[in-house]
Amino acid sequence: MTTKVALVTGAGRGIGRACALALDDIGFELVLTGRREAPLAELAGELSGDPLVVPTDVADSVAVDHLFAQIEQRFGRLDLLFNNAGLNIPSTEFGDIEEADWRALVDVNLTGAFLCARAAYRLMKRQSPAGGRIINNGSISAHVPRPGSAPYTASKHAITGLTRSIALDGRAHGINCGQIDIGNAASDMADAMTQGVPQADGRMAAEPVMAVDNVATAIRFMAELPPDVNVPFMTIMASGMPYIGRG
Repeated sequence: MTTKVALVTGAGRGIGRACALALDDIGFELVLTGRREAPLAELAGELSGDPLVVPTDVADSVAVDHLFAQIEQRFGRLDLLFNNAGLNIPSTEFGDIEEADWRALVDVNLTGAFLCARAAYRLMKRQSPAGGRIINNGSISAHVPRPGSAPYTASKHAITGLTRSIALDGRAHGINCGQIDIGNAASDMADAMTQGVPQADGRMAAEPVMAVDNVATAIRFMAELPPDVNVPFMTIMASGMPYIGRG
């Protein structure tokens, strides 16, 4: 049986790192990308295979094309993309959001996800056998916002539309696309949740978080599904997180 190949963006830390380890554990060859080479190289040393490490700014179309050219040259195919790279900005009331901050966030969270998904789609369509799976990292914010989160929330709502469109267009080519909407996971981006964050009623309150290994377990489940099965959307969160009933 041919070994399957997975690309994890934002692989250097947090959710991406945990998911790369989980995919390695079930036999995927790994391609690791992120902005900084050092954490990618450190992760590569913990994996069982011989991962391809390609530091990449996913918002740069030339860099993304270079990444996928290396994937095709090395492996000849791609079976799974976990479109995980993303960033956030500090909570900011809508009227005070700077255009530069908006553009920087949308460039990574939305345009970067589009560029990687498009390149993966093209490769999955022409490879033999054709097909594959794209998993986009959404968020609880793909459903409901936090106060002061317009750029992040808008980007994640847009990811939902991207996921639906890819899933529809990909049917003819055996390309599945799903989305994992992740609540507070114990990573750098979620550290503030344990200290207290703004709530819809104006309070500051700490929120429960879950271990990133729970996200990795979910990604592993999605990755191991047969090609004729898709999970369009999955939400995973700490059970006490204020999502059901937020506001």
